[in-house]
Amino acid sequence: MVALFLVTACASTDGSETTGATSSTLATSTIAPARAAPTTSTMAEAAPTTTAAAIGTTVSEARPSGNPRPEWFGTRLLPLRADENGVAQPTPNELTDRQLWTTDTVPPPIDDSFRSEIIIPVPDEVLLRSTWTEDCPVGSDELAYAQLTFRGFDGLAHTGELLTNREWVDELIDIFRQLYEWDYPIEEMRITTQADLDAHPTGDGNNTGSFGCRPAVGSTNWSRHAFGLAIDINPFHNPYVRGDLILPELAESYLDRDQARVGMLNARIVTLFDDIGWGWGGRWTNSSDWMHFSQDGR
Repeated sequence: MVALFLVTACASTDGSETTGATSSTLATSTIAPARAAPTTSTMAEAAPTTTAAAIGTTVSEARPSGNPRPEWFGTRLLPLRADENGVAQPTPNELTDRQLWTTDTVPPPIDDSFRSEIIIPVPDEVLLRSTWTEDCPVGSDELAYAQLTFRGFDGLAHTGELLTNREWVDELIDIFRQLYEWDYPIEEMRITTQADLDAHPTGDGNNTGSFGCRPAVGSTNWSRHAFGLAIDINPFHNPYVRGDLILPELAESYLDRDQARVGMLNARIVTLFDDIGWGWGGRWTNSSDWMHFSQDGR
């Protein structure tokens, strides 16, 4: 099987969707150096080497900004609504201006340049930990896997993972390159797992991601995420709301879009998606999905 690797680097200067405005400030640490594209691949080649921290830990160097996750994070199960989403709750004080440190699940970068690496076909191990199955409305050969640099709220550079539609992976990476140059912070960017979809809601998630094989919120129809044709960015800072349904359920304080805070999307970012023809859920009429961009606007 032939795998396509694309490696780049540059210096940094009304549908119902969702899983989960102003710009921001930050500072520093990236993915492995660029190399010639090989003709075959293994995940060992795809994964950058780490000099900063072990996988599953936070980087050990000093963090210029942000805060550690509260000890209770991810443990407070919410009461359920009839639709099996959680009942919305007031935003905890620790999250009203959320700027949490990133926990690395992929080896962190070795410098502060923006780098990206696209792998086609998607490695088997990535598919296995994703939500993809043969029952999904998109074939695995229609998807692409990428690793790319993003800036965390801690001010450091981190390695993100993106599983998305292969027809749009280049455009999306170009957008994330621009966000990195603007120092727009992202809390986490990892592959959505089936465990994520099946988990009892705690209302505090904030994963930036694209592919998720699931129906749209409040519908039996496939979400655009199930085709890899949508992306959610910082869901907690840019929540979904329809009536009394808020997702994530603890993001109530971020319904006030006039109170600009770090991590919220702004017009300049929305324009990046406008320029590639993708629609924004923040323009919907019967609901608002501020985190959500999709190829057909749904």
